[in-house]
Amino acid sequence: MATKILIVGGTGYIGKFIVEASAKAGHPTFVLVREATLTSPDKSQLIDSFKSLGVTFVHGDLYDHGSLVKAIKQVDVVISTLGHGQLADQDKLLAAIVEAGNVKRFFPSEFGQDVDRVNAVEPAKSAFAAKAQFRRTVEAAGVPFTYVACNFFAGYFLPTLAQAGAAAPPRDKAVILGDGIPKVAFNKEEDIATYTIKAVDDPRTLNKILYVRPPHNTLSFNELLSVWEKKIGKTLEKIYVPEEQVLKSIQESPVPINVLLSISHSAFVKGDQTSFEIEPSFGVEASALYPDVKYTTVDEYLNQFV
Repeated sequence: MATKILIVGGTGYIGKFIVEASAKAGHPTFVLVREATLTSPDKSQLIDSFKSLGVTFVHGDLYDHGSLVKAIKQVDVVISTLGHGQLADQDKLLAAIVEAGNVKRFFPSEFGQDVDRVNAVEPAKSAFAAKAQFRRTVEAAGVPFTYVACNFFAGYFLPTLAQAGAAAPPRDKAVILGDGIPKVAFNKEEDIATYTIKAVDDPRTLNKILYVRPPHNTLSFNELLSVWEKKIGKTLEKIYVPEEQVLKSIQESPVPINVLLSISHSAFVKGDQTSFEIEPSFGVEASALYPDVKYTTVDEYLNQFV
């Protein structure tokens, strides 16, 4: 029997890719939706595409315990892709999982850096700490888990090469936070979803962190720029922003710019995505585990912008 998967937050940014990957892999795929979502004009195209994939919509709400338990009892695995604003309420989802008692694996909403191995400043520091605290809560509840540390979404950073306020990759000059030497991983959203679904039934990912750090997508900012320069046949002027200046900008910027800047500081300046070895005791790397997945490399991804 194919594993039944419930996705909570399935109409969100990364959620929709995971729903699609799950359905395409042949899993009976359930998406928790509120009545309002099904009738929302903004979501109608997405809802139609889910219907065409054979997705089952389950009516329920994070704030209605009974509806959550009922939804969870129909599945084997729960994947949360709740957005930033709802992360504080994931304990409601966990309480329902514990009560239902039938879940073989829970994937909390992570889909970023490994929050147990970061050196972030505020405001990212508190956000990462809340995610880390939720990990401890899941572990204490004895619920089997997999945490997906997919690092950066390609669609978020690569279309502008992480240039603030830009609408396209730079053609003349580029701003680099720090010295551009720490390595960062940029992964296409579809690939992150594929790896996540592959991990669902895999004993090797049980109670582990699944890192998405494929060799061709893990590169320093300087290397990223040189890939781009080769494509456009031009050398960019490079403006390096020293760390103290980055920290000052974080303090002076409004929300959400300060959040993004503090996450960028953690990754690009501190090198938090790659500053540690992935030890078998706590983690596995997706591209090594699933060599059959043909992931999109950063080099290939950038071709569309040339």
